[in-house]
Amino acid sequence: MTFDIALYLGQNGVTLAAIYALLAFALVLVFAVTRVIFIPQGEIMTFAALSLVAMRAGHPPLLAWLLVGLGVIAWLQDGLVILRSGRVRRLVHAGVVNLGAPLVLLATVYTLPLASLAYAQQIAITLAMCAVFGPLLYRVVYAPAAKASVLTLLLLSVALHIALNSLGLLLFGPEGSQLPAFTDGSFQLGGMPVNLQTLWILGSSVVLLVALFFFFRFSLYGKALRATAVNRTGAQLMGISPVFAGRAAFLLAGVVGAWSGILVATTTVIDYEAGFVIGLKGFVAAIIGGLASYPTAAAGALLVGLTESFASFWASAYKDVIVFLLIIPVLLWRSMASGHHDEEEES
Repeated sequence: MTFDIALYLGQNGVTLAAIYALLAFALVLVFAVTRVIFIPQGEIMTFAALSLVAMRAGHPPLLAWLLVGLGVIAWLQDGLVILRSGRVRRLVHAGVVNLGAPLVLLATVYTLPLASLAYAQQIAITLAMCAVFGPLLYRVVYAPAAKASVLTLLLLSVALHIALNSLGLLLFGPEGSQLPAFTDGSFQLGGMPVNLQTLWILGSSVVLLVALFFFFRFSLYGKALRATAVNRTGAQLMGISPVFAGRAAFLLAGVVGAWSGILVATTTVIDYEAGFVIGLKGFVAAIIGGLASYPTAAAGALLVGLTESFASFWASAYKDVIVFLLIIPVLLWRSMASGHHDEEEES
């Protein structure tokens, strides 16, 4: 390995780390607020990327129909509660809340000339769909089991991953696709070629992470999510709705996952099942952070990205295995450093 090759691998590792940091941030946020290990984060990535591919080809993304289906299920769930309470008039309100955004997005993708839209407009529609997708998944799958144990919620995540993976094959087919770069071209930096798309990935990831930092630090809604992450019961006693906190966390996870998927698809071919492995690498970074610390998770993402990049040079066939092996010493160290704690059950 020469110094030039090491620089190139380092650049690639940092680029991968920027994407894994976003995924780790979303995973830590969702777990802190809802205790859900959100394995289907990878499916949100692939659904977003492949929906954008479909729009660029002029085809309405079938993800819009999935949103409508989830909205109907959520409406039925709310409707049963409303009928049992005798407040029948609230059925219309529940329908608007659960089906309003999905129907608007469905009408949007079927009425607009998708192929002739600007790239930024297509991306905006994709992000909007995933911003609705996340909260609907929470409402339909996780909210009914909000007080269940972490193990039960993990099993729900595994089941949801399997279901979405199968739906991905049905909606998008088995073929892989790639998105065009936001900006073509490259320049020389210290004798090393740097793609402009790499700057897009690094810059947008940093901007998004900084924006989220200010959101959690200074906005009222961000502080509400932080309070829920610190103490769910205490936050609820102070008037912060756990349902709102859960939906907000999944909304942010949906947007972050969608943007991560779009960034990945501009650098490599992605298919309906590619997001699972990428999401697991973000999960490794989140585990390094203990599923609690955002800065440590970001450092873990850098470690994962650099490890994958250099492993692809030394042992490309085993690069994923080497990355996943990073989790073993972390878990061993954490198990020895902390005593046994029984899970707190909420009443």
